[in-house]
Amino acid sequence: MSLTVRTITTEEHLGHLALYPSASPLQTPAWGRVKQGWDAESVGWFDAGGVQRDAALVLYRQAPGTRRSLAYVPEGPAVDWFLPHLVEGRLRPLLNHARERGAFAVRMGPPVVVRHWEASTVEAALADPAVGRARRLGEVPADWTDPRALALTERLRALGWRPVEDGVGQPGFVVRVGLAGREVEELRAGLGAFWRKGIEVADESGVRVGWGTEADLGDFHALYARDAARGGRSARPVEYFRRMWEALNADGADGLRLYLAEYEGEVVAAALMTLSGPVVRHAYTGPAVRHRELRPSCALHWRMLCDAHAMGAEFYELGGVTDGLEEGSVAGGPGLGRLRFKVGSGGRVEELLGEWEFSLGRMLHKALDVYLARR
Repeated sequence: MSLTVRTITTEEHLGHLALYPSASPLQTPAWGRVKQGWDAESVGWFDAGGVQRDAALVLYRQAPGTRRSLAYVPEGPAVDWFLPHLVEGRLRPLLNHARERGAFAVRMGPPVVVRHWEASTVEAALADPAVGRARRLGEVPADWTDPRALALTERLRALGWRPVEDGVGQPGFVVRVGLAGREVEELRAGLGAFWRKGIEVADESGVRVGWGTEADLGDFHALYARDAARGGRSARPVEYFRRMWEALNADGADGLRLYLAEYEGEVVAAALMTLSGPVVRHAYTGPAVRHRELRPSCALHWRMLCDAHAMGAEFYELGGVTDGLEEGSVAGGPGLGRLRFKVGSGGRVEELLGEWEFSLGRMLHKALDVYLARR
């Protein structure tokens, strides 16, 4: 089937997303309003009869000092990646469209799971990483692998796409807790000892978790920014999160929630959660600085997980993790504690296909990569 790509309206884009309720919030028209400094475009794939087949959000970032741009499809496109001839039929028209728009490269993040490791497998590897000389999770035998995803990887390479390895884009490994068909008691029984004890300590100490409003984003940001500084990371400004709130909750939508853990009237931990169909995602966190001994982060995530379950979500995603298994290694580093904590939820670690890039003009890559790394 011969397809062409052209700009579409917000209504056309949203109509397509109704067919893919689990699509990432980063593939909604609203996300284009969040990403200040990027030009957002909703595009659709159309067959010879003018019927729309697919849609995507494309963000364009102009390279400094040029008129050329990087075209970026974050966590998308939202299509069935295992349809026959999809790679050729969808991606080639997208490249043609991006080239016409002046792009020197197209970067995308197919939301495809390649393999996963159950919590028990990861915990065993963390307890004794010397077993099998595993230094990274990828060296530990997976509990499940999708051969279709492996074939897709080879097909992308054959067509000239290359994996992005600069660490700028979306995480390659995420932790997800399966909620479908499970009772709350079963979810609690699947928690690690640290989580179970932490929830008890927080509850007995009087830590209370509830929803915040847009007015509380400043409290969240103070914790978030302090954690970023402690980890040597750049923090997004509070205005970024205000734009998220406005865009994802526009017209009465419930696309973004703020959760606050409070102790004696003080916000001691906070987190943002995005809602998108059957997948509820923990997006950003403001971890505890004071009163960490009261385990407010355990109480916070448990409330978010229970709310996701109550609304009928199939998965609660805790976000990205490192794949390093050794203390003090470059692969592990400070992210190792985050991996331990998130796996304690009972969730499995999923390896995604990752971000891929196709070059339409190699000369501008280095300059833009430096820019993106500093943003």
